[in-house]
Amino acid sequence: MILSLLDAELRRDEGVRYVPYLDTADPPKRTIGVGHNMDVSPPPAGWTFPLNDAQVNQLLDRDVSTTLAKLDKYLPWWRQMDEVRQRVIANMCFNLGIGNAALGTGLLGFKNTLAAMQRGSYGVAAAGMKASKWYGQVGQRGARLCKAMETGVMPT
Repeated sequence: MILSLLDAELRRDEGVRYVPYLDTADPPKRTIGVGHNMDVSPPPAGWTFPLNDAQVNQLLDRDVSTTLAKLDKYLPWWRQMDEVRQRVIANMCFNLGIGNAALGTGLLGFKNTLAAMQRGSYGVAAAGMKASKWYGQVGQRGARLCKAMETGVMPT
């Protein structure tokens, strides 16, 4: 996967913030950089705000690595999808967290959608994404990722 494209898409979808803010999650979480959850993973000791670009990049690189490792652990088949669909599932996991299938949380809560992705039924997977609560919460990000899942082409 071309990580520079994923980074650019995450920056577009999450935004870049140099000072902490409360995100729109319920309950809200303290966030910094490119969607970095400070409650789960505080920035390194000694960092002050506003962050600089190198610090934002460091957090993003770590968060992307963690996201990809979780996908490899819980959904090892995801690497068999084409480049664009890999970025879709990575983007969703970055946004939702890996979650827990039994509890219906995070990306793993998308059981039927993930099953459709695994078998290559990308239209069914896109429909499942569109029918979710997540889709209504993420605006244009959801529409873009659904289109990419369905067609294999990432809209601009």
